[in-house]
Amino acid sequence: MTNNKNNVYNVIIIGGGPAGLTAALYTARANLFPLVIEGSKAGGQLMLTTEIENFPGFALGINGPELIDIIHKQAERFGAQFISEDVIKVDFSKRPFKVFTEENTYEARTVIVSTGASTKWLNLPSEQKLIGKGVSSCATCDAYFYKDKDVVVVGGGDSALEESLFLTKFANKVTIIHRRDELRASKIMQDRAKKNPKISFIWNTVVEEIKDVKAGRVSAVILKNLKTNKISEVKCDGIFVAIGHEPNTKLFKDILKLDQKGYIVTQQRSTYTNIKGVFACGDVQDHIYRQAITAAGTGCMAAIDAERFLESEEH
Repeated sequence: MTNNKNNVYNVIIIGGGPAGLTAALYTARANLFPLVIEGSKAGGQLMLTTEIENFPGFALGINGPELIDIIHKQAERFGAQFISEDVIKVDFSKRPFKVFTEENTYEARTVIVSTGASTKWLNLPSEQKLIGKGVSSCATCDAYFYKDKDVVVVGGGDSALEESLFLTKFANKVTIIHRRDELRASKIMQDRAKKNPKISFIWNTVVEEIKDVKAGRVSAVILKNLKTNKISEVKCDGIFVAIGHEPNTKLFKDILKLDQKGYIVTQQRSTYTNIKGVFACGDVQDHIYRQAITAAGTGCMAAIDAERFLESEEH
């Protein structure tokens, strides 16, 4: 199966993280000659991950950018085409679908959306400089590095408590910092956290600064009590920001069906969206697992779904 002569691609993949790259690899091997519009922030959240030890196949671990580079080259080897333009608009009202960047307009018979989700950060300069050096947004990814160490978790929802409870399997002490005096998390999660001897809480407090940028590692957090304005310091070896993720779906609002949190809704046990010929994979449709391996798995699913969809049209 080759591209049509009128410059309509069989598959356009929007996003170049592990989901999009895996979709590119599979569609390229199926001779669909995909175009991957990976954007200026190619690679997704893995580009902020220094060490990955839980991706199968790498016994000694691998850093995020290196893993992205390997899958990128693998997809290219089979004929995937990559461009680093940013998509600014889509038209899924009729086929071929149109995908617009500031520079060009591209057309495709199918589209795979893999734009991912962005971590909600505290927006502190020190935080951004220490991401991957003691600042993390994923306990499942990084907890192992904090064996017998003291860590801080920022947040008050289910995800913050889930991260905290997971961290207690490794860390010596987990301090949860929350800007209010009560948690948003479900009762069962609150009970579990409050009963855990390794977990303590600091209420009505925000993180003002993270030390120590000069040393290139986290050594403490500077805190501000919102009721008293009192400033304090808590020594720690790491800080986990768990105030939520935001799916990168602004492009698709009022076009694709989204859930209440803004994630793309896919049909059960598939990557089909509400529009025939448009598929979604990775963190843009997954707010539960959010792992590189699960993103890659759904990228494979989207590629197979797209291939079968195109095949069904030819019969």
